[in-house]
Amino acid sequence: MPESLPYWIAGAIALFWFVGAYNRLMRLRSAALQSYAVLDAALVRQLDFVLARVAEEEPSTTPLESPSASARAAANQLSTLLATTRLRPLNPAGMAAMSTAMHVMLAAWQSLHPDAVVSFDADGTLSRPASLEGHVEGADVSTPIAWPEPSAAAEMARGQFNLAVAQYNAAIADFPAVLVAWIMQIKAAAPLR
Repeated sequence: MPESLPYWIAGAIALFWFVGAYNRLMRLRSAALQSYAVLDAALVRQLDFVLARVAEEEPSTTPLESPSASARAAANQLSTLLATTRLRPLNPAGMAAMSTAMHVMLAAWQSLHPDAVVSFDADGTLSRPASLEGHVEGADVSTPIAWPEPSAAAEMARGQFNLAVAQYNAAIADFPAVLVAWIMQIKAAAPLR
């Protein structure tokens, strides 16, 4: 028994390290999920604002001829993707689809009301007007977005979510934790760009 004691000690240390690394990854994952809940609420408020303003506009002879039909359709598409993304908010494919739908809705809103968009920095301060046409894929995550509702909540929630996702992804990429992530099939998440 005394000659096997170092093996037992090494095994116990490895087990405690594994459990500690796993718990750290789960805490960071939980922080990303909580920040997504705040982002989801802020995006729902933006959608409600857009749909309420579009419904107030004068309808033409048919709903498809209305100039706000594209904004209404894009808002409905974003609403559907938000509902799907709630089930798996850290899924990169779902987040990419939601990001695309969000930018389509924002572009449709900006084409309807070019003077009624407000852009905030991630800390909530008023930013310069941000052009949606200048958005390129792979651009910096901190690029402000011009929001329909004059509130900094959506941009602040997006910044917090992207920060939580960056911390979660960095923890997964660290050398010892990458083994835990590989064993437990923990995948990286995608920010909302």
